[in-house]
Amino acid sequence: MRLIRLFTAILLLLLTGVTTAMATEEAPYTVIRTDDIFELREYAPQVLAEIIVDGDLEGAGNKAFRPLFRYISGDNKSRGKIAMTAPVSQEQQGEKIAMTAPVSQQSAQGKWAVSFMMPASYTMENLPAPDDPNITLRQVPARRVAAVRYSGVWSEGNYLRYKQELENWITANRLKVIGDPVWARYNPPFTLWFLRRNEILIPIDSE
Repeated sequence: MRLIRLFTAILLLLLTGVTTAMATEEAPYTVIRTDDIFELREYAPQVLAEIIVDGDLEGAGNKAFRPLFRYISGDNKSRGKIAMTAPVSQEQQGEKIAMTAPVSQQSAQGKWAVSFMMPASYTMENLPAPDDPNITLRQVPARRVAAVRYSGVWSEGNYLRYKQELENWITANRLKVIGDPVWARYNPPFTLWFLRRNEILIPIDSE
């Protein structure tokens, strides 16, 4: 009986995670090229709500999620709620120093920019201002990125592994990097690890 209840609970959790992912608006993009787990994409312009936090890769995302979620839940000047979108993005900030890998950099100050993409119906003009002074709104122009997609837990080990694989693919295809890696997570925390959609995006010169 306990096994049946456990199985039922897991099944409900799976269905909830899949339904949530399907119902969430995602950042629109066009795929230019696909090569196994790698893609070259064109993204449309986006508006982000962003906060800068310190900490390691995993801790920074957890620290930033709560104030960003409060903002879209009504902690803003209009007290209006804003729909949750995907992905939640995270990238390194601060003074940068070169690493041994040809195209990667690291943060000298251990800071991360974590952001929620705003729904397409919002612009910089009609988005409500955040109550939290640490949250900023910014427009991101259309851009081209190299992307790698993977499932699994949200760990620094997985991030570094797939970032290196993406950097190797970029080098092999003679693409020019023009920005820092962005870690994108598409699922809520309760989604089982093997169903999670995680990506690393690296901006590429479109010329």
